[in-house]
Amino acid sequence: MQEHRDLKDRTRQFALAIVKFYQEISKTSEAQILGRQLLRSGTSVGANTRSAFRGRSPREFKAKLGVVIEEADESAFWLDLLSDANIIEKSHTELLKKEAEELVAIFVTIVKR
Repeated sequence: MQEHRDLKDRTRQFALAIVKFYQEISKTSEAQILGRQLLRSGTSVGANTRSAFRGRSPREFKAKLGVVIEEADESAFWLDLLSDANIIEKSHTELLKKEAEELVAIFVTIVKR
């Protein structure tokens, strides 16, 4: 399905953007600790989306998408924390946060169908 391919591509691009973002953050302890959390959750969105669309049953599909939703929402949390703690300027996190929130909304809609 084209929708699945588009979502797999979109979440892969999100993961790549998170990796690039992480590479640019400060090397302070706080930035690295929070950044690693973001790196883990942000890349998990793409990996679990890919896994969901290979699910063996509708139940497994929904469960994997539940993980995608959690990880995308967690990514938004880490982005907020990085900016609220004045580690990263809010303007540098806004696009990634917007994408994370859009992904949450998309996958919540899919799970509800």
